[in-house]
Amino acid sequence: MLTEFGKIFVFLLVAIIFVAVSIFIAKLIRPVRPTKEKLKTYECGENPVGTPWIKFNIRFYVVALIFLIFDVEVVLLFPWALSYKEYGFYGFLVGIIFLVILAVGMAYEWRKGDLEWARPKPNIPYLKKIIKNQTGEINQLQSEESKIE
Repeated sequence: MLTEFGKIFVFLLVAIIFVAVSIFIAKLIRPVRPTKEKLKTYECGENPVGTPWIKFNIRFYVVALIFLIFDVEVVLLFPWALSYKEYGFYGFLVGIIFLVILAVGMAYEWRKGDLEWARPKPNIPYLKKIIKNQTGEINQLQSEESKIE
């Protein structure tokens, strides 16, 4: 049993050595001709402008993840559409349940506002503003009561 693990260890060791030697040899024989264009950050053909340390809008990633989730689910519908007749009513019911779950997920994302590209800024309540508004309302009520009397 130990010899089987020994074979695995030797195989992993040879693989690691092979990768390290390959990278070292490639570094030795490659041409080194740095130019201004080669040292630029690749940005899909766009010329980089400004500092790279800017904050990106998280909306790009959220929309991409939502797309991937629903895209994979839609790809799963093709095999079901081709073979649900073989499983009869049970296969049809499973597919319908899957579609309902997919629709509920899409409705949730839509209602949550994650499919909107530009979302309004949230109105975050601050304690000082709340207290100020409440004291202003109390003063207004007291002034109205004194006018009535």
